[in-house]
Amino acid sequence: MSDFSAPTFRLGFLHPRYLHTWLGVGLMYLASWLPYRVQFYVGRGLGYLMHTLMKRRVKIADRNLALCFPEMSPASRQAMVKENFANSGLALFETCMAWFWPSWRIKKHMVYEGLDQLKHLESEAQGVLLIAVHSMNLELGARALGEVTPGVGVYRPNNNPVYDWFQHRGRTRHNGAIDRKDVKTMIHHLKQGDRMWYAPDHDYGRRRSTFAPLFAVSKACTTTGTHLLAHAGRATVVPFSIVRDRRGGQYRITIHSPLQDFPNDADAAAAVTNRAVEQLILQAPEQYMWLHRRFKTRPEGEPSLYEGI
Repeated sequence: MSDFSAPTFRLGFLHPRYLHTWLGVGLMYLASWLPYRVQFYVGRGLGYLMHTLMKRRVKIADRNLALCFPEMSPASRQAMVKENFANSGLALFETCMAWFWPSWRIKKHMVYEGLDQLKHLESEAQGVLLIAVHSMNLELGARALGEVTPGVGVYRPNNNPVYDWFQHRGRTRHNGAIDRKDVKTMIHHLKQGDRMWYAPDHDYGRRRSTFAPLFAVSKACTTTGTHLLAHAGRATVVPFSIVRDRRGGQYRITIHSPLQDFPNDADAAAAVTNRAVEQLILQAPEQYMWLHRRFKTRPEGEPSLYEGI
């Protein structure tokens, strides 16, 4: 499966100004070889420390939950936020697992469901747009799915060129990767019958977006990229998820049923996409990335939903 935009190693990467990056990635590599249980508990402990120190992010996560689930009590929200931070700390170790674990160790911790749907679409040379959400363990999920059915992912290049090189290497052990701005290449892959991961659940700003309901928020800024890729790439839209067992150690990767009759209208497609996103999040809401300002972009004239945060 071709990769059109791979960063390459340069001698300039050895400059002393990148020493901290090399040390950081070296620690990631060493951490990946710790026993899983050690990574699990240390990661959660780190998350609790983040919960204590990152007060603004705590407020953002609490606000997001209040907006999406107004029926949730303040006590329940606080418990959910604390658990969410524990998962955030563990996510740092899950990234190390995704980048550095050998295949046998990845497969040891994975259970796969619904792969037959992908095999059927592959037999028909049908491109698949795999809709994912920013769960804390998405990095590991993409690597694990690539072990059994490789695809391509959409990614944002890091501003640090050394880290970007390592990030790209980690993400392309079994998969391809495409710069998120390279829409032409995305469409090409889909037309060729490839599988592509795409996460339409964040607020990417006004460009190529519309407003559609998401949980209790009636106007959530939603990318129209799903509609563009599905129709220009003649692809089938299929939700994909990874959920970690709450006690740790086992991950369930699920290929859900394809979205039938995906709308040929951008606004309608955004609404359908957000309903799929809701179902993916609800599988394990404590493992979703609530720490970012999902509803920062508002329709013209409407006030911020994060006033004072």
